[in-house]
Amino acid sequence: MTERVLVTGITGYIGQHCGAELFRQGYEVVGTARSESKAESTQSALGEVGPADKLTLVEADLLSDDGWDEAVTGCTYVLHVASPFVFAEPTDENELIAPAVEGTTRVIAAAQRAGVKRLVLTSSVAAVSAGKSSGRYGPESWSDSDAKIGTYSKSKTLAERAAWKLNEDNDMELVAINPGAVLGPSLGAAIDGQSVTMMSDMIAGKMPMVPDLAFGMVDVRDVARLHVASMTADGAAGKRFIAASTEPAEMIDLAKTLKDAGYDKVSIRKAPTILMKLMGLFNSEVKGMVPSLGKRVSLDNSATFDVLKWEPTPVEDSVLEMAAALSK
Repeated sequence: MTERVLVTGITGYIGQHCGAELFRQGYEVVGTARSESKAESTQSALGEVGPADKLTLVEADLLSDDGWDEAVTGCTYVLHVASPFVFAEPTDENELIAPAVEGTTRVIAAAQRAGVKRLVLTSSVAAVSAGKSSGRYGPESWSDSDAKIGTYSKSKTLAERAAWKLNEDNDMELVAINPGAVLGPSLGAAIDGQSVTMMSDMIAGKMPMVPDLAFGMVDVRDVARLHVASMTADGAAGKRFIAASTEPAEMIDLAKTLKDAGYDKVSIRKAPTILMKLMGLFNSEVKGMVPSLGKRVSLDNSATFDVLKWEPTPVEDSVLEMAAALSK
């Protein structure tokens, strides 16, 4: 009998790739979507990877109880991918925190009621190293949600901590995947993710200067493969896995890679940090970047290699393939 897997947020950048990878490995997929238009474009994109009768889409929202029990019924595994990701600092932090924390709570509760064997949570390195000084951090490290780490980082930290707390006394197995900055081509459906928007702006010449940012990077297809691998891998239950390059990749170097590849509109001027901080007083998106300016954080991803047998896609390949897909 073919096993069923629920992918929350299957209409998103990472969610679509998770659905595609599950199809390739022979699973049936149930995906949640918030709107009919996104569901249709995702169904079309995934239809090019797997048979239509292997995909079921269910309407469910992270801020509502409706639909979650239906979505998880009959599923052996859950990939909880859905969670908002934006650089911009919202006027009300609960715009990000509520969907992240309440949504995680709802999905885990529904999975526990349904007797799901293992749930894989999409967390982030933002829950590992946000607000830390430059240095090396691994799965045992946690960002301090009481510090000034930015609302997105706070939302991911609180959501992952809630997940581990909720599952303490339950038989369901829990795994967290903590990606860094995610790059790589989308499946072709309309995507409005932050990574996609930033890359689009760079190649269109809408980013006149490049902020002094450096992140551990990962290909979106690797993120999907790691999610699926962690569903069944021996020794994965109860662990966090860093899905990002050991050493941070500089945004200015990504810009130079694009420039060298013929994307002439890409700027390779580095923005002065003092200017970015001043701009952050008036621009919510720039404000969200400020806590990370100038930081150089290394990551311990050894468990990801050892347990999940990760074979990373080169960052340069991810950047160029993403740019090529966006330029079509």
